[in-house]
Amino acid sequence: MKPIISIYCEGTETKAVVFVKEKSGIKVLKTVSITGNFGLDSPKAESISDFTLGDGGDDFSFDETPASKETSGDIASTLASELKEFNLSKSIFLPVITEPVINYHVYDGERIKDKKKLHENIIKEIYDTKNLTIQKDHIDSVALNGNSTLASFIEEDVPCVSLINQLAASNNKRYYKINSIKSADVSLAFLVSRNTKFFPEDFTLIIYTGKEYSKLIFLEGNKLKHVGSTLDIGTSNLHTYDVYFSKILLEMENGGIPRLDNVILCGEDNSENLILSFYGTFPEANVTELKFDGLDFSSLTPEKAEEISAFAIPIAAGLEYFAEEAKEFSGINILPKYIVENQKAFQFGWHSYAILPLIFGATFYFTINILSNYQEINKLDFEIERLTELRKQNQEILDQITPLENRISSFDNTMMLLDKVVEGTEVWSNIIDRTSDFIERRRNFWITKFESTGPNTITVNGYSVNRSVLTEYADFNYTPILRSVIYDPLREMNAYSFNLTFGLTDNSKKEE
Repeated sequence: MKPIISIYCEGTETKAVVFVKEKSGIKVLKTVSITGNFGLDSPKAESISDFTLGDGGDDFSFDETPASKETSGDIASTLASELKEFNLSKSIFLPVITEPVINYHVYDGERIKDKKKLHENIIKEIYDTKNLTIQKDHIDSVALNGNSTLASFIEEDVPCVSLINQLAASNNKRYYKINSIKSADVSLAFLVSRNTKFFPEDFTLIIYTGKEYSKLIFLEGNKLKHVGSTLDIGTSNLHTYDVYFSKILLEMENGGIPRLDNVILCGEDNSENLILSFYGTFPEANVTELKFDGLDFSSLTPEKAEEISAFAIPIAAGLEYFAEEAKEFSGINILPKYIVENQKAFQFGWHSYAILPLIFGATFYFTINILSNYQEINKLDFEIERLTELRKQNQEILDQITPLENRISSFDNTMMLLDKVVEGTEVWSNIIDRTSDFIERRRNFWITKFESTGPNTITVNGYSVNRSVLTEYADFNYTPILRSVIYDPLREMNAYSFNLTFGLTDNSKKEE
């Protein structure tokens, strides 16, 4: 879950508490206390934590951190330094305020369920009685025990919110997430009533002692009864506890509190002397320190966990926020419109809203065009797919035609070769026929070899017993060339060997 950072601004002191909700419960990760005015140098910072959470929110470190240190710069930069181990952009901030930043008004009119209508009635009563004009987003209310309603409202900008904005600016961010502005008094009353069960007829006083201010809050049973005025009394200027009692008695009279059955102490002072002083003034009251049941302080050292009461108000605001998220309680939640606008990713002025219809119209127009274009694109895609498939089929046909073309081409070459062979065979056949006829008529003429000695050229070798026969054979075969005649006796006869060459082309032409 996102870290919840509760920041309480009280006078010159700023306190911050960092929570995270885990499966086992709510854990306090760190507490920070800074003393100093806005813009003052060298504020003092107290850090109560041994636990750090990485920027991603998942990596933990248990390194020891100094209990207190001097830092330079204003409160925002000091706070940024103290919270640097957290991913502040993913955190939720809860500014907690008290008087005089927040004002209270008790409304005794009819308590109606319609909160918007109830706030309109309260705003009207405040204007009639106090002459103050309250904006609707600057007010919230809770029910008091009885028929009254306690309204909380702010009039101007909240310094605690400004501090958070300065914190964002110091980290180069435009804003940090603020979910609501909490009331310190109402949140503290919620924490006490949740952790302690009182009898319905009991009257309980909650005393929060700060360094410069103190607060008196009264409960009847477990419900808020009366919020006393903030006292200018704190640990820095408290000289005697007797001043408490006169203020308490005055507030009891103003709030209609007849007696005190319980006193709950919290804040900077929970000493034994303060407890004994209350026992002496209100002997019938049960005086105890505020308990923080249900919180996990394992991240803090034992020494610092003992000082956790000083952070009772920011802790109470954080627990109230978690209870509201679980739909268990509804406290004060003031969230002015300017904070909501500042946290928007896109901020619009009145002129921007004026052109919103044009924007919607243009969006509708372009959407229709885009859809039409999509339809046309789908048609073209379908046509492309069809043509691609056709091309694939044609290619398959071409692949089948190519081997046939090759076979046809090969057949033509074969036919040409066969034609040439047939032609040559015919020539040879004619020569052999003519030679055979000649030899048949001449018994003194023999041929030993027919040989092709060149293109269209034939050489004939043989024997003859008569030289004139050679001349006749040469004339018979279309004027061949008689290469040689050699006398070569065979046994007891005179014989001649011859070599005769003639061309086939010439013979074929002569025969035609």
